[in-house]
Amino acid sequence: MKRAAAATQKTAPIRKERSILFARFPPDQVPQAADCLAQIDQLEVERRDQARAVGVAYDLHQHSLEELEGTLQDKGYHLDNTLMSKMMRALIYYVEETQLHNLEAPVRPMKRSQSEAYTHAWERHPHGDHDDTPPEWREYK
Repeated sequence: MKRAAAATQKTAPIRKERSILFARFPPDQVPQAADCLAQIDQLEVERRDQARAVGVAYDLHQHSLEELEGTLQDKGYHLDNTLMSKMMRALIYYVEETQLHNLEAPVRPMKRSQSEAYTHAWERHPHGDHDDTPPEWREYK
């Protein structure tokens, strides 16, 4: 599954380098998974047999970690399911999704001045001594 590139606007690449960790069983998943991922366009793949991982490097405009791991799971590979791996995976999915969302968001014009909101509020505020406390209460001892 490949993300459609924005053809109308030239954007700078957002390079990501990630590790996809695999479960202990079944053994020998790393070489097969690396070969599977190597067939995907615009994706750099590195085998890390000792760590039971495959290193991937990609442009976020083209791929995401969620997409790559989903592809592997659809083909029957078993990813590492430890709590730490699940938390890191969820965090990376969220960060990449947020980055893509922010790239698509329209640019909002900033205020002319940081204090403009306070200036307008101060102009509407009545000035002077407006203490409604009776004088006898102010001097209470």
